[in-house]
Amino acid sequence: MKSNKKRGSKTGSVVALCIVLVITVVLAVLGTGGWSIPPRGLYRVMPWLPTTQSDAWPQVLPLGLDLRGGMYVEYSAKAPEGSEATFDELMEGTITIIQQRLSDKGYTEANIQRIGGDGIRVEIPDVQDDTVLDLIGAAAKLEFRNPAGETFMTGDMVKTARYYYAEGDHQVSFTLTDEGSKLFGDVTSANIGRNIAIYLDGEMLINPTVQSAITNGSGVINGMGTAERAQTIAAKIQSGALPLELTQQKVDKVSATLGRDALSTSVFAAIIGIALVMLLMIFRYRLNGLVASWALSIYVIVLFMLIAIMHIQLTLPGLAGVVLGIGMAVDANVIIFERFNEEIRAGKSVRTAVRTGFKNAMSAILDSNVTTLIAGVVLLVYGTGSIQGFARTLLLGVVVSMFSAILVTRFLMNRFVNAGFVKESLYTGAKIGKEAQA
Repeated sequence: MKSNKKRGSKTGSVVALCIVLVITVVLAVLGTGGWSIPPRGLYRVMPWLPTTQSDAWPQVLPLGLDLRGGMYVEYSAKAPEGSEATFDELMEGTITIIQQRLSDKGYTEANIQRIGGDGIRVEIPDVQDDTVLDLIGAAAKLEFRNPAGETFMTGDMVKTARYYYAEGDHQVSFTLTDEGSKLFGDVTSANIGRNIAIYLDGEMLINPTVQSAITNGSGVINGMGTAERAQTIAAKIQSGALPLELTQQKVDKVSATLGRDALSTSVFAAIIGIALVMLLMIFRYRLNGLVASWALSIYVIVLFMLIAIMHIQLTLPGLAGVVLGIGMAVDANVIIFERFNEEIRAGKSVRTAVRTGFKNAMSAILDSNVTTLIAGVVLLVYGTGSIQGFARTLLLGVVVSMFSAILVTRFLMNRFVNAGFVKESLYTGAKIGKEAQA
């Protein structure tokens, strides 16, 4: 009975290893080459691992300018004189407007972010034409149109627009200049029960119904539905009325060829580095080194899959974060295997060494990873631009490396042991029982 149970455990472990191997190979193939059902790509799984064949396959992994090519521009922002809105409100609205303008013109992958206290950085992949800068820097055009579609008031007559929540409703309040108050009062008085549309850069922003005459220079737009929508509308109205004054500080371009070369070189260097690490692990730790290499392959596949799913833009600093995460994963495995070898040298069985080795290694692994996580959070919160890109991939890499070391490596080692790989010589060349005999 005991023999049958042992035989069943061995068979189950072999089957489990085969299943994990098949899954690993399938994910690796999909990640690097994708998959398509003919004819003409009726159904496609796009590759998420870095590849330079983006023309043949639309890549899921978002690449930054330094890996893809394009242009970026940096501005310093200044609030107009007499503005009653806070600088942060104007900054948020300006970024929203620039993003919307670029999206409307087809630059859907443009990335706009605040840098420092008063800076804005705009990145536009696959663009080399300077005329796009005119689109970025132009003042927002906000128009109020009566039911006949005629513009009766413009954004320069709006003082403020703010989101607030009252009586269970998400709303936008606004105030007008003296001239705007008179115009708005006349139009709303003549159009109660009808709609007055607000347009931004020629696109309808909102089309509220006039419920009563607004003659005191301040009004409320209710029924926004969600706080996010109300905040967006308020920011756009505010930005249309009081855009920040932008001064161009820096413009730079990265050619598509240079971007592809950088990506190709980075990917090649990463493959060589990972391959060398795997060979060293196998040479030093034998079967455990093979397990670590397998777990490392799973780590790389899962990491880039999560980067693609979370739409984290990958840049050269981001790749550096990935490499550092790989180093953390390797380091965790080294700690585990050294503890394992200590138990073997002390005369313990392989099965006991696996259990005890993991137990003794956990505190060191957690300490080193938690420290790195804290550093990554600090960089993410206080850094800007490429520093944040590095922090994002580093944080994700550390979390996945802990998953790889604590769960994947342990699972694989236990399955090998249960499958009958219990000879100490498969794992280490040290003299067995030396410490126990001393």
